[in-house]
Amino acid sequence: MKIQIDAVTLTPEENEDYLGALRLLLVSRYKLNEDVDFTVLRRSLDARKKSRIHYRFRVLAELDNGTAQRLIKAFPEVTEYREAAADNEKMPGKTQGFRVCIVGSGPAGLFCGLRLAEAGCRVMIIERGKEVSGRLADIELLEEKGLLNEESNVLFGEGGAGTYSDGKLTSRSSRPETSWFFRKLIEHGAPGEVLFDAKPHIGTDRLAAIVKNIRSRLTDIGAEFRFGVKVDDIVTAGGNVRGVKISTGEEIPADAVVLAAGHSARDTYELLAKRGVPLEAKGFAAGVRVEHPAEFINFIQYGKEALKGVLPQAEYFLAWNNRSSGLGVYSFCMCPGGAVINSSSEQGMLCTNGMSCSARNGMFSNAALVVTVAPSVFGYDPMKGIAFQRRIEEAAFREGGGGFMAPAQRLNSFLKGKSDDYLPASSYRPGIVPGNAERYLPEWIVEELKQGLRSFDNKMKGFAGPEGVLIGAETRTSSPVRILRGGDMQSTGLSGLYPAGEGSGYAGGIVSSAVDGIRVADAIIEKNSGLSGHDFEQQNYIDGEKK
Repeated sequence: MKIQIDAVTLTPEENEDYLGALRLLLVSRYKLNEDVDFTVLRRSLDARKKSRIHYRFRVLAELDNGTAQRLIKAFPEVTEYREAAADNEKMPGKTQGFRVCIVGSGPAGLFCGLRLAEAGCRVMIIERGKEVSGRLADIELLEEKGLLNEESNVLFGEGGAGTYSDGKLTSRSSRPETSWFFRKLIEHGAPGEVLFDAKPHIGTDRLAAIVKNIRSRLTDIGAEFRFGVKVDDIVTAGGNVRGVKISTGEEIPADAVVLAAGHSARDTYELLAKRGVPLEAKGFAAGVRVEHPAEFINFIQYGKEALKGVLPQAEYFLAWNNRSSGLGVYSFCMCPGGAVINSSSEQGMLCTNGMSCSARNGMFSNAALVVTVAPSVFGYDPMKGIAFQRRIEEAAFREGGGGFMAPAQRLNSFLKGKSDDYLPASSYRPGIVPGNAERYLPEWIVEELKQGLRSFDNKMKGFAGPEGVLIGAETRTSSPVRILRGGDMQSTGLSGLYPAGEGSGYAGGIVSSAVDGIRVADAIIEKNSGLSGHDFEQQNYIDGEKK
């Protein structure tokens, strides 16, 4: 019989060897055998009481019925284990020989491709950027010399924007595809702890290696990659997708096209709009990056007695809702022990983001501080949402003086509406310069940020003081556009086109993007399972005639 034990606590020191400490606890408290077989289901850090910071565990053990019933009766924290829906994973069928072209190699594209290729599809992944190693060289050139490669940067390239991030794997999804995603992630190099940590993360260093391992697996089972090429058009016939035209002039034939281009493929949105593919405006958020010394955030969150080297770099999540305006201000993509990075994709426009490595051992911690932007702000026109982002980015570039230097202010100076003569050290490269957010952000966003910061300073004393630096601008929190699709996961206006992931407006973050890509793959497999490539071409023809 399987039992679940909740609220098992360990000190930060005991967490260093949590498996050994848990075994000792199970033997001493519950009188189980030393060779008891158990699994960690969940681990979270509880720092609400600074005098008693501890880890909380949920443990699964399989015992004989008599012992299990004894523990259930004696201990309120012990219950019978019930399998969640995500534990009962249902795999799709097989589809042999169907040609699927995937645009984009981010989480949605990679995991869609992996699911399809393992089911027998002929998969080609087209990526406008470079492979991980070449992409890293371009990012370093931007950081060292302020030179941007518009096709190979933090946003474009193998692995998508998620490769150069904190690698957060938090998700509210309980879909069964999530189990498959995590299993494949571990198979390709992720640590096993991602299965049970309450706030799992991988880090850029591990993500880059995992992405390369997934590419190796895909090529081993017959998938193809084309790096450094863009999709210039979608090829159609009879109301159905027939492939894509790429920047080399070639036409790539395909029976289905998965569009997983990411939230910053602005030219792709323009192409779709021109093609008459149904789009709609979607809300997003815009604001700035906020950076503090990591030790300062640790002190606020953990207190004086923080165990340096034992406790992880402290995190925070802050939110404030303005009842008068109906708008929200919140922290986003918090990167403890990380760095503020440039995430621009167009010349003359400046955008920031955050990242951290797996150890999270950098000197600074940062987070986006953003304000909700509703579609009504730009008249529900999806293309005007992109224009709104661009205006902020152009103004931030000018305020930084060019060369992708970022304008920055101390947080207390921002609240007073003044600029600084000098600034503290920062992780951002190529560097920060004194600037004023009021000159690149809309006035209403500035006022919402100021009110939000005052609230956050009450929650985290000193947060809005001179130790914090505001670095602008942050506009790419999510896509401002949704590519409309039906229950069959296809575009409502073009049969055979499958929008997927964050860039299509159906996800936010690595896990949800990957899961959405898997769902799209399963829709393709389900629709075409049992058909040969020839049969599929005939089916497309019939569908086209019916329309």
